[in-house]
Amino acid sequence: MIRSKQILALLALVFLAEAFLPGCSHRSSLPLTGPQVLNETEKAGEKVFMQNCQRCHPQGEAGLGPSILWAPGFAKRFQVRHGAGAMPAFDKEHLSEKELDQLMEYLKALKKN
Repeated sequence: MIRSKQILALLALVFLAEAFLPGCSHRSSLPLTGPQVLNETEKAGEKVFMQNCQRCHPQGEAGLGPSILWAPGFAKRFQVRHGAGAMPAFDKEHLSEKELDQLMEYLKALKKN
């Protein structure tokens, strides 16, 4: 019988494999549709993104940034916390749980737009 941890590990592995294959970006530099209106939590998440992610993923375009927008929430959190490939891990000392929650809300807002 497959355990839930094994299922989560398998899903994370599938996500990571897709993310690191060439040409897997779903957004492909398509323009955003209209002005982006953010609530307070999303604005805080944008600040977290600018402080921690922008230098490698400018406007969500560089590296594999856009691919993560389409990943399930647990996979996004796993990627941020554990890193993979060239992406560093952001542990709780560097990025609090509140900041991670805000970042996830900002990524959801990017996905909607």
